[in-house]
Amino acid sequence: QLQLVESGGGLVQPGGSLKLSCAASGFTFDYYTIGWFRQAPGKGREGVLCFSSSDGSTFYANSVKGRFTVSRDSTKNTAYLEMNSLRPEDTATYSCAAVIGKATANMDQDDYDAWGQGTQVTVSS
Repeated sequence: QLQLVESGGGLVQPGGSLKLSCAASGFTFDYYTIGWFRQAPGKGREGVLCFSSSDGSTFYANSVKGRFTVSRDSTKNTAYLEMNSLRPEDTATYSCAAVIGKATANMDQDDYDAWGQGTQVTVSS
């Protein structure tokens, strides 16, 4: 059974950095898309960034361009979200999700096959 588990969230001061992890089990990273989403209190879930292993495509929300990056370690079946220059408006619950199979990177939530439970990120002084 496909499972995704996020970790690495916490409290960080504005301007600081955090690195979130998304560990996958139940499938191996072959052809896939990994997406990171976030949901702030009282707001809908929004796509942050994603990348596709099948064609190398990526997507970054304008609000995180130049600050957030995505990477993966196939040997550990883990994807990462590195967040730099964090702002209070980045405060949210961050979730990773996966599309299994060949696909171009996109942030359509209906396309994702599996979701993690989320990890809280709070940016505050």
